[in-house]
Amino acid sequence: MSKQISELLDQVLEAHGGLDRWRQFSRVEASITSGGSLWGMKGLKQDNVSRQMLVWLHEQRASVMPFGAPNQRTAYCPGRIAIETVEGQVVAERLDPRVAFAGHDETTPWDPLHRAYFNGYALWSYLTMPFLFSMPGVSTEEIEPWQEETATWRRLRVRFPADVATHCEVQDFYFGDDFLLRRHDYSVDVSGAIPAAQYVHDYVESGGLLMPSKRRAYRRDAKGRAIETELLVSIDLSNVHYT
Repeated sequence: MSKQISELLDQVLEAHGGLDRWRQFSRVEASITSGGSLWGMKGLKQDNVSRQMLVWLHEQRASVMPFGAPNQRTAYCPGRIAIETVEGQVVAERLDPRVAFAGHDETTPWDPLHRAYFNGYALWSYLTMPFLFSMPGVSTEEIEPWQEETATWRRLRVRFPADVATHCEVQDFYFGDDFLLRRHDYSVDVSGAIPAAQYVHDYVESGGLLMPSKRRAYRRDAKGRAIETELLVSIDLSNVHYT
């Protein structure tokens, strides 16, 4: 890692609250509502009910509640996805859940465990960004800047190791003059590698850490531009609290 690259990553981490502060916490909770066209593409119904998302910051673990029934929640980690009651009784589970997406294209239907796994890994990564870039095995490099209307955004290309469950191995992150995240590009490997450009905004502060409260993921065209008429996923967060 060059000095310049290291400096950009350091500035990004500091702008979001700093690694020292991040390490003081173990979990983050937030209320979440979501929408977008992806759910219909997968044969799922989406509502606007607010749910409680719980993410562990230093291990790949997450849970959302309610899920499927008022007394049910998910239990996510990369090697296992489960739906369980609040008392801990297993309703359904799948080991090595990533394998269950083999051969999927954009419109392959998802069952509840597919959806629970996608929610788990995606929200875990969103709620730990950008600090997960400092995890062992994750590498970053600065690539050429990007012109977004009148703004010029610096970019980090991040490569994730096989033991980090995320959208795809290589992803690009765009940062403004304040070093806060503005955009996140990736391919949704579990759904036919849909190319996506996710814009983030409306930052909130909790415990001295900054997190975007709104995320909008659009299909990305061949020139790297978001197709604004194709909103894949929308995510709104509120009541963010670190413990």
